[in-house]
Amino acid sequence: MSVSIRLSRVGSKNHPFYRVVAVTTRSKRDGKNHGILGSYNPKTKKLELDQKLYSEWVKKGAIVSSAVSKLINQK
Repeated sequence: MSVSIRLSRVGSKNHPFYRVVAVTTRSKRDGKNHGILGSYNPKTKKLELDQKLYSEWVKKGAIVSSAVSKLINQK
């Protein structure tokens, strides 16, 4: 079972808002997750990320999605 760190949409129609979550690779985009690591608001371009939790998941071998890695590199 591999784990990935990716975005999960929780915003309403025309008001997107995403959570940065650790999920099983095969689960659905908005399915059950292992933990919430932060959030991203694309309207304000604001990324909030718990660095401690993020680094713990990466050390455990979690795969970071391309979207999340782009956001982290911009920050």
